[in-house]
Amino acid sequence: MKKIIFSFLLSMFVVAIASAQPQERPMGPRGKGPRPSRENVEALKVAFITKHLNLNADEAQKFWPAYNACIEELKKARKEKNEDVLAFEEAALNIRKKYRTDFKKALGSDERVNKALAADRAFMAMIKEELQNRKGMHKKGSKPPPPPPPGQEEPLQEEPLI
Repeated sequence: MKKIIFSFLLSMFVVAIASAQPQERPMGPRGKGPRPSRENVEALKVAFITKHLNLNADEAQKFWPAYNACIEELKKARKEKNEDVLAFEEAALNIRKKYRTDFKKALGSDERVNKALAADRAFMAMIKEELQNRKGMHKKGSKPPPPPPPGQEEPLQEEPLI
């Protein structure tokens, strides 16, 4: 009888300890911290670009609809021209030229339009660097080698026949 009571109390103690453990947060790829949601990344992008351009409320009200439309067209072009890199780059350039006038109406000058496009690239570079840091590719003071072009694999190193 003592063994049954002891087993019961021990099992209750184990259950109490296990239920007191904190809940795990969802992990991203390779278990390196929580995976950010698309909404969080978009919110960070809006904040980054708004701060970089120093937008006031009127400018932001005019700029963001044009910017979002431009990004949607770029996404659509990427899907359509996924296989042909040169065709996508040409389409992306034409889309940016098309929206340049809308950006200029919202921002007031060509300098700020260029700053907006540069801010977009800077944000993407920051995200890329963060992802590389999370993958452990970056070591202090060194840069990883550039990735091979899309659709091409790195050539295999052959041993000399000597």
